Order: sequence, then structure tokens, then C-alpha cells
Amino acid sequence: MGLPSVLIEFQSRAATVMQRGAVGAVALILKDEHVTGVIEYKVADISEVPSELNSTNKDYVKQALLGSPKEVKMIVIKSDAPDYAEALQYLETTPFNFLAVPGIETADVPALVAWVKTMRDAKERKFIAVLPNIAADHEGIVNFTTGEIKVGERVYTSSQFTARIAGLLAGLPLNAAPTFRTLHEVTDIPKLTKQEADERIDAGELILYHDGEKVKIARGVTSLVTTTEDKGADWKKIKLVRILDMIYQDVKSTIEDHYIGSVQNSYENKLLLLSAINAYYEGLELENILDRGKNRCEIDVQEQKLYLKSIGEPVDDWTEQMIKEANTRDKVFLFSSVRPLDAIEDVKVKVNL
Repeated sequence: MGLPSVLIEFQSRAATVMQRGAVGAVALILKDEHVTGVIEYKVADISEVPSELNSTNKDYVKQALLGSPKEVKMIVIKSDAPDYAEALQYLETTPFNFLAVPGIETADVPALVAWVKTMRDAKERKFIAVLPNIAADHEGIVNFTTGEIKVGERVYTSSQFTARIAGLLAGLPLNAAPTFRTLHEVTDIPKLTKQEADERIDAGELILYHDGEKVKIARGVTSLVTTTEDKGADWKKIKLVRILDMIYQDVKSTIEDHYIGSVQNSYENKLLLLSAINAYYEGLELENILDRGKNRCEIDVQEQKLYLKSIGEPVDDWTEQMIKEANTRDKVFLFSSVRPLDAIEDVKVKVNL
């Protein structure tokens, strides 16, 4: 009797997707001389920034808040900590959408990259980290490489400015891309030609670009450059990765909360689960998050056939429907295809005279 609640939960998640997507949480790892262990602070407004933090860390938090994320979670460790291991261990059970470590030294970045890859690929934690000057070639890492960023009289390195970028990304709705988002407070950056900017974007770098009047994000790309059959070009775009991560988390958490261990594994209940997931997709289509009519979840017949064969069932002569209806003990094999909608970024106009 648990599956109707699954449908309701999926419908609720689809209905609130724009609200949830527009207010992501940012986690900042900071080192501060005023702490002796690991302390977490949460703020949603500049007026809430902890007074005990040093001026540099206060500035990082204020930068992140400029992007209007839902909240900023600060994981603060002592200033003489040899690495970020304590903070990373703490974050393993802390929910957030974007991560930055403003001020991180070059030598410490590879360890963060390895940790993010482990979290996403092995531990099913879907978030994006904004890190400086690292060709990670991974959809979970944004490689921010613009330096010498002038904000009034102050000049920021790429490392110091990652908090601002993470906050901006977290505050965007899911129907908007970071591409061409203006950073109004930035007064100057090193100039790039269009060719130079294109080459850096193609190399998986998120850069700032001066168009002659204002400074903006050139294109909202992740660090992924090597595509595979499992991870195609969609995984190069921050906007699309955010959507795919949200779908993954929504489906996973809803099934865990309302299905696993609570529902008998009959064919009828599998169909009810499929109906609930497909209703969720339809809700995302109505919100223009997914392309209409191109999203579907169904029983993975090939995987189910292989499993049935492995437990001794004579499936070679079975029809597809027989395979679908077969008892798969405690296993459920589903196949899902989704087509997230990207934002308009490239426009070609022909003018005839």
C-alpha cells in the first residue's frame, strides 16, 4: 500500500522543481584562526555572517551571498590545519549543491578533485565543486581560471573568487544557464580575444569575459572535455548537469523513502512505480525543464533477462512480456531516458539585402 504515496511525492517534487532549483545551497570550506576544531555556520543573509570570522572569510561569505543562494554553509577549520580532510569528512553527510574552497592553494586542489569524484561516482552524492585552475575533466568540477579580478580597489585571484561563482550558480533557476551572467561589481579582468576565450572554453574552463562594457561569464561549462557513450556533451554544461543531478536525487530519495523494503516486488507494483516516475517526468516537462515527449522510464528487459538467466530461468524461449512479468526476487531493473532542455546560447542570423 505504499506506492500511491510514491506518486504523490513525485508529483510534489515536480511541482516545486523551479523553487527548489532556484535556491541551491552553497558549502564553503574556510580556515580561520578563531576556531580550534570543525564548526559549521549557516547563513541566508549578509546580516547573519558570523562576527567571529576574520575579515577575509567574512568577505568570502558575502561574495557567495551576492548570488542569492538559499543558504551558505560554512565548514570552518583551524587556520593551521595541514589539509582539508576534517572538513571533507564533515561534508560527507551534509546536504549542499555547490562547493567552493576560496583561497585554496594550488597544491591542495588535486585532493579536492579526487574527493569530489569519489563522492559523485562511488558514494552517489551529486553536487558541483568550483575549484581554481584544475583541468579535472569531470562534470562535477567547474574549472574556474580567470585571475586578477578587480572589484573596486581589490584584486582577487581565481581561487579567492570561487565563492562568488559558486553562489551565483546556486542562485540560478533551473531554466537559466550561467552563460553571459553579468558580475556587476567586477570592474576589470585581463582582456581576452574571442579566439582566446573560445580555446579556453573548449578546454573546459569557466572564464569571465569583458565584452567592452561589462564583465560576464563567457559560457557555463564544467571541466568535462572527454565525452563517452555514458557521458556525452550534455555533461559539459552546468545547467544540464544541475537538472540531471536533481532528477537523480529526486528519484533515488523518493524510492528509498517510499518503496524499498515497503512494497512487494510484483509486476503490478513495478508498473505503478514506473507510472509514478513517468508522472514526475511529465511534471518536469510542464515546467520546461525537460523536452516534452522525450522522457520515459520502463523495465530494462535486457538487464532483467540477464538476471533471470543467472538464477537459472530458461528465458531464451520467453517472450518480452514474459520476461517483464517474471519474478525477479528483490531486484528491480529499470531503464530511463531523459532529455533536459538547454538555454539558448548560440544564435545564427542570416540577413539578406
